[in-house]
Amino acid sequence: METRRSTVENENDDAGGLTAVLVANRHQLIRFFTSRTGSAAEAEDVVQEIWLHVARADTGPVVNPLAYLHRVGMNIVLDRIRERQRRGRREQGWSDVSIEQRSGEATDDSPSPHDIVDGRLRARRLATAIEALPPGAGRVFRRHKLDGLSHSEVAAELGISRSAVEKHIAVALRHLRAALE
Repeated sequence: METRRSTVENENDDAGGLTAVLVANRHQLIRFFTSRTGSAAEAEDVVQEIWLHVARADTGPVVNPLAYLHRVGMNIVLDRIRERQRRGRREQGWSDVSIEQRSGEATDDSPSPHDIVDGRLRARRLATAIEALPPGAGRVFRRHKLDGLSHSEVAAELGISRSAVEKHIAVALRHLRAALE
């Protein structure tokens, strides 16, 4: 019995013995790590990393090589989880600024290049339309809408009634609506 155990330990003493156990149990290891990671592709990657670890490791005698391979694989899985968490924390600041979460999906609310160009064109058309307003309506519109004065303040400044200010604003809005359509 003692000679049998000694033979098994010597057989697994080098990377070749662990590699043989890995090859023989590859499908079982992939199933095991698929259940741990939730992804068959990631499980394949983990088993590949186990093989790389075994190939470059200088291990002594391994009493239970399959358990050793499972432990190496779980350490790899944990390292991957920690790396994803670190990456998530590192990128969180950036994504908080430029990306909004909606229904679990990241969405970028910044305007597209097309929207930016379209907005600039509309702004130019609006500026041109404001310049083309009748003089009285244009003056009242600019003081109220662009400068932020109330109807009463515009009326007092221009020496007209509040009702006249409202009529000038209505004329200006009709002209602008027609120009922008």
